[in-house]
Amino acid sequence: MRTRTALLAAMLICAVPASAQLGSPVLDGTMSHVLGTVNGVTGPLTRTAEALLEDAGSRAQARLDRLAELVRRNRSAIERDAHGSPARKGELLLIEPVDADVATARNAGFTPLGRETMAALDLRVERLAVPAGVSLSRAETLLRARLPQATITGDTLHEPAGGQWGLTAAGSGVPALPIGTPVGLIDSGAATGLGAITRGFATGAPRPADHGSATASLLAGTGVRQIYVADVYGADPAGGNALAIARALDWLVGAGVRVMSISLVGPDNPLVGRAVAAARQRGAVIVAAVGNDGPGAPPAYPASYPGVLAVTGVDGRDRALIEAGRALHLDYSAPGADMAAMDARGRWRRVRGTSFAAPLVAARAAAALPGGNVIATLDHEAQRLGNPALYGRGLLCGACRKPR
Repeated sequence: MRTRTALLAAMLICAVPASAQLGSPVLDGTMSHVLGTVNGVTGPLTRTAEALLEDAGSRAQARLDRLAELVRRNRSAIERDAHGSPARKGELLLIEPVDADVATARNAGFTPLGRETMAALDLRVERLAVPAGVSLSRAETLLRARLPQATITGDTLHEPAGGQWGLTAAGSGVPALPIGTPVGLIDSGAATGLGAITRGFATGAPRPADHGSATASLLAGTGVRQIYVADVYGADPAGGNALAIARALDWLVGAGVRVMSISLVGPDNPLVGRAVAAARQRGAVIVAAVGNDGPGAPPAYPASYPGVLAVTGVDGRDRALIEAGRALHLDYSAPGADMAAMDARGRWRRVRGTSFAAPLVAARAAAALPGGNVIATLDHEAQRLGNPALYGRGLLCGACRKPR
């Protein structure tokens, strides 16, 4: 028990921002003072740490339950791939296909549905229908055995990194200076009143929805004057899929958009990974939220891909959101709570979640882009808050929060 208590205490101390740690008698005193103090605080620390661990566990389970419910309610459109991730039912993707591989797949019972060329990304994908009566998971395993040299994936789904909503009156945010660099959003559709250039990449898209409207309104509120919205959800129960995201990146790169904000989270998918890498090779700055499934969730993608700016959220007192997910790296934090954004009906609502932090960082990247070195500019601008595991290299756009 003593070992577990000490470990939990150490976890809590490490999680406290440096500004708070510097004033702590535990850290400022001698080692004997530390040992004496620990005896008096391990009880409360243990209870607090156990509560944090319990919260992380409940969030992890809630994520699993949510995904299971998504599959259960949409059995005609969604099933699990070989890794257990929700994906479009009955369809596999063959990346950078060659004719011989497509012929082998056809001979194994897979039906080619068409080849797509994403010209701006120089990326090609063959869509394959799985054999009748074969599960997606089983079909993926079979095709990989036939084509061990090929890159094969399910069309896995990504969820909005969302959060909580509540009605509020409109606030009066800090006046924003105009930002001339266009910013792209890969999200759901945005409210028409925001004046965004929108294209759909899913059945029924583009269609305004609350999540995309909120992220677009936050961009507009920071001064971004040109917003491109790629709606990858529309009315499709399998919306947010990997192919839609890759198509959206191709459109944005082709349109000359060099800063992109993605408030979606999903599994590591080779198509999305290649599309992200290709966009970055063409000069794109990609910002992505880490999600809201807590630190016990798997690493979020696309935030975890190399070179993507992974963003978490803080509340109105600059405390890290307890529900923030994680990525394989963390770059910045930005306001993600105690703030307002617009919904699809044009109403200002309270929002909370890392989704709403990502577009604020994207806006600062757009403002920095004309100067050349975006990362150096953002690092200089970022306000250091403490533990990089919680806050990244600092807080950006702290004055951008529109009061709730």
